[in-house]
Amino acid sequence: QLQLVESGGGLVQPGGSLRLSCARYGFTLDYNNIGWFRQAPGKEREGVSCISSADDSTYYADSVKGRFTISRDNAKNTVYLQMNSLKPEDTAVYYCAAERGSYCSGDSVYAYDYWGQGTQVTVSS
Repeated sequence: QLQLVESGGGLVQPGGSLRLSCARYGFTLDYNNIGWFRQAPGKEREGVSCISSADDSTYYADSVKGRFTISRDNAKNTVYLQMNSLKPEDTAVYYCAAERGSYCSGDSVYAYDYWGQGTQVTVSS
C-alpha cells in the first residue's frame, strides 16, 4: 500500500513563493509517476504538473509554466513543487497523486490511483 502526504501549504502574498512536498510511504514497485493537482472551491480538480519515473521528464499546465517547478529526491522519497510568482488564482487545495507506468499522464485525474489528503494554498494580500 502506498501513502502520500503533502505539506508546505499556507498563506502567501501575491508574488510570493511556496514549496510543497509530497512524501511517499510504503513499498511499491510501480506508481513512481507523481502528479500535482489542485482544486479551488466550486471548480473541478485540475492537473498542475507531473514528473515521470522513466527519465524525470515533466509536464506543466499552461497556467503555471515558467512559475512552478517539479522535482524529486529519491533518497528522501519526496517530490517537490516549487511555486514562484504566486497569483490569487493559484489559491486551491493542492494534492499529489501516484500513477503507475513509465511516463506520467499530465492532467488526467483518472490515471492516478493513490492520492494524498491535500494541503491548502492561499494567495492573498
